[in-house]
Amino acid sequence: MKNLFKPVGALLLALLLAPMASAAERYQAGVDYELLPQAVRTANPALVEVNEIFSYHCGHCFDFEQPMHEWSKSLPDGVDLQRTPAPWQPALEPLARAYYSAIALGVLEQTHIAVFEAYHIKKSLVLGGRGLKADDFAEVFADAGVSPEKLASVFNSFGVTSLVNQAKSRIRAYRTQGTPELVVNGKYRVTLQKTKSFDGMLAVARFLVEKELAAQAN
Repeated sequence: MKNLFKPVGALLLALLLAPMASAAERYQAGVDYELLPQAVRTANPALVEVNEIFSYHCGHCFDFEQPMHEWSKSLPDGVDLQRTPAPWQPALEPLARAYYSAIALGVLEQTHIAVFEAYHIKKSLVLGGRGLKADDFAEVFADAGVSPEKLASVFNSFGVTSLVNQAKSRIRAYRTQGTPELVVNGKYRVTLQKTKSFDGMLAVARFLVEKELAAQAN
């Protein structure tokens, strides 16, 4: 009789664990997100990083900013939000320079949405022709209290150039193919292509954040 109950007990255990396994893997690598072949170093290894890959010229990125901002408010402690501008080609590099210049000058909060609006709503920023220069962003930065001269000196500085080059290396390591994308803890790439919606992206990213927080806790 003892041997008879062994397979029955195993079956009951499997049935009990099945819902837990299903919940744990409600999103799958290769289906809902991509597992990067090699983890990319994060800004702070002690925290779980969510890196938003974006470009100011991308309309989807502009639309994603508000839901991303609201989503970020619900994140638990231990999560580090980062952004990486994606300079796919030389014409996009000035947009990345504008982002890093704002960080260097301490005015990103005032300029981030303003640059999006200048490109998509006001149409005062236009790619092509001679290419965007520091003075094309002067009005946006002036509203944040930065003079054109100060902006130009930072925009073309060695420090900002280094950050732009790091962004280029990072998006190559992330295997970025479009924007917006989210990379969780340097390991998982979450795309609109796989998730089909902003809500889907954020749901998958939240799942991966919780997965990484749980791993750190153990």
